Amino acid sequence: ESKRLQDDVDLEALVNNMNSSFESLYSNCNVKSELVPLVQNGQLLRGPAPRPGVDLSPLQPTSPRQRVRRSQPMHIHAVRRLQEEEQQLRPSSLPAIPNPFPELCSPAGSPVLSPGSLPQCQPSGSYIIKVFSEDGTGKVVEIPADMTARDLCQLLIYRSHCVDDSSWTLVEHHPLLSLERCLEDHELVAQVQASMTSESKFLFRKNYAKYEFFRNPLVSFSPPQPPILIQCTEVCAPSAFQNFLNPSSCPEIQGFLYLKETARKSWKKLYMFLRRSGLYYSTKGTSKEPRHLQLLADLEDSNIFTVIAGRRLHGAPTDFEFCIKPNKVRNESKELRLLCAEDEQSRTCWMTAFRLLKYGILLYQNYKIPQQSKMLSQFSSPVRSVSENSLVAMDFSGRIGRVIENPVEAQSAAMEEGHSWRKRSQRMNILGSFSPLHPSSLSSIIHRTQPWFHGRIMREESHKMIVQQGQVDGLFLLRESQSNPKAFVLTLCHHQKIKHFQILPCEEDGQMFFSLDDGATKFTDLIHLVEFYQLNRGVLPCKLKHPCTVVAL
Repeated sequence: ESKRLQDDVDLEALVNNMNSSFESLYSNCNVKSELVPLVQNGQLLRGPAPRPGVDLSPLQPTSPRQRVRRSQPMHIHAVRRLQEEEQQLRPSSLPAIPNPFPELCSPAGSPVLSPGSLPQCQPSGSYIIKVFSEDGTGKVVEIPADMTARDLCQLLIYRSHCVDDSSWTLVEHHPLLSLERCLEDHELVAQVQASMTSESKFLFRKNYAKYEFFRNPLVSFSPPQPPILIQCTEVCAPSAFQNFLNPSSCPEIQGFLYLKETARKSWKKLYMFLRRSGLYYSTKGTSKEPRHLQLLADLEDSNIFTVIAGRRLHGAPTDFEFCIKPNKVRNESKELRLLCAEDEQSRTCWMTAFRLLKYGILLYQNYKIPQQSKMLSQFSSPVRSVSENSLVAMDFSGRIGRVIENPVEAQSAAMEEGHSWRKRSQRMNILGSFSPLHPSSLSSIIHRTQPWFHGRIMREESHKMIVQQGQVDGLFLLRESQSNPKAFVLTLCHHQKIKHFQILPCEEDGQMFFSLDDGATKFTDLIHLVEFYQLNRGVLPCKLKHPCTVVAL
């Protein structure tokens, strides 16, 4: 019985100690208490709070055992009340200081970070991007963090007044490594720039071969030599790309490639296997057993690049070198995987398969989805102005101009104006003055305004431009001949081979013509010649389809 009584005393002392803690807590905060003790003398109290003059001394602990400080629970309503009143008192005593990092605080405004209050890892802000064209000119552009490569190309097309034919691309160029690749349309430009070095830069150029494998799959996956094989599907089957685009399928490409050995100048011919999990090579002939396969590169964290001048830099056995570069290169010489194919079509096949296995359905969506962007919705195509749609005939023969309302009179005035221009040009030619409207002068200079004409460039420069813009069938340009100052040269790509055709001038009845087939078909100027061979193949291996264009930013 005495033990039970002692336990009751301890319980009562504990409750009294809790009440005293509340009072001391409120007295330190200078807040008038409106709470009543939970228990007093063993009785549960629910009445109103005592006034400030009420003596609470009977509730103070009297025994040494009751004076022991211990961790005690606090009433949740009291804590909330204290927090609210503290927030009310704070502005009167401290100046309001804005939070410099509001996104790092919890929703309640507390400066303590909680797991749910941390923002998602989304790119934010704007970035400064400098883009260069083929002629070395550059343009500085401020872009948002979520701008894709397609969006930036659309912006550059709009600002440069180019023709948008869905072939303009953004190229990641590394001059020190002699590497370059075309960015995919869905890639974020800011993220790509973050992985580039200070010497690297972006180029703005055309690439007609970017989605050529969707238009002509047989050309992309039919190399002349048989070592490239596609397992689990037929090359010429319509479902060939479905296996690449379907993540649940397991296509595989295999064949021989040259691999540059690490820290050596020698190259070794190995049998390679390209799968979704990565690029492997066999340590024992053409065996594909798991114990004979070694992982060479991972597709997820790497990108595939074209190597420029591989023979001169790395001593490659052929000119068709490409490279698999990790996104974060720590040691360039050790982590770059330099590979070399036997011909251009084999290299195209390997690089296309790498992109298909890495990006899958995203590539097909980039190819099919029309050119539209939320970032460039404000840039609409230019429309004709109201003044152009409401042109009227005017007569300025008198002191003041007048509007010709009669259609017959307007037509006769136009014919009379045309005859006067013709008579004026003929009179200037008789007097020995060279008229800018003379047919011979127009035929000699009118082609200089066309995007496919590149003036006096070297043969090697024309090769380089054709290679950079895709090497697809029908890609062409015109240039001045180096051997004959009066002739021109048509550079044309067919079956990934570059051919040159000389355009010779010929004179008939005192008038100058241009011909590509020794005078069998004659044209008054080069524009007529190009338009003819865009519709007819004639003596060429294929029609002229894609002009090789260079734009100045």
